[in-house]
Order: sequence, then structure tokens, then C-alpha cells
Amino acid sequence: MVAFLEKSTGSAGFHQIIDFINRSHICYALTKKPEVCVSFIKQFWRTAATLTDDNGDVKIHATIDGHSLSITEGSLRRHLKLDDQDGITSLPTTEIFAQLALMGYATDSDKLTFQKGAFSPQWRFLIHNILHCLSPKKTA
Repeated sequence: MVAFLEKSTGSAGFHQIIDFINRSHICYALTKKPEVCVSFIKQFWRTAATLTDDNGDVKIHATIDGHSLSITEGSLRRHLKLDDQDGITSLPTTEIFAQLALMGYATDSDKLTFQKGAFSPQWRFLIHNILHCLSPKKTA
């Protein structure tokens, strides 16, 4: 699935969310759809093994069509354009509440427990979908 993050006249209420996602590190991963053959995926998982190099970095090593492949955290960050390893290491509570206010969330509390219903419908929809995607799932 590929996300289309363009603003249209019919989605005026979602423009703030579209701007937020376009500025985030996951935008590239959401909007690009590389072609991947099912046979490559099966070969990868059939031959995948984890290895630890001399520096203590863990990598996944696999063989696909006779070609050796190693995947590291750095390679994932580079290819998905998630180059944020030197990004924010801590976020003060005041900054969190300042950004929440921009999303229409107002609270008198300084606790980091939030009520989904206090957000605007558009942000509530996004939060619901993110929580749904992150929740554990049962498969048949």
C-alpha cells in the first residue's frame, strides 16, 4: 500500500496531518512502493541468519539468487531515508504540550496520559489508525 499525501479541496480538515506526515522521517517509507518478488522474500527468510560483527553490531545475513546480502540498522536507515540517529534524544514535557496545542488538544494537566476524544476528529482518526496498526494482532 502506498500513501498519497497530497492536499485536495475535499480534504481541507486533514491538511495539518498531511503536513505533519510530509515532514516526518517515515514519509518516504509511506509513499514509495518498490517492486519485490515473492520468491525473493521466501529465499530471504529461508536463508536469513543473524550475525554479530567485531564492533558488536547485529546484522541479518541472507542469500537471494546466489547473491549474499547483509542488512544492518544503518542500511535500513539509509534506504528508507530514516537518517535520524543524531535526532532528538529527549523531548521535554513542555514541548510535547506545545505541539499538542497545535493539534487542538487542550488540557490543564501536566500528566502524559492523553484522552483520544480531546483531539479534533481528523487527529483522532490518525491516532486510531496508528494505534490499530501497532496493536498485537491474531491471525487465522
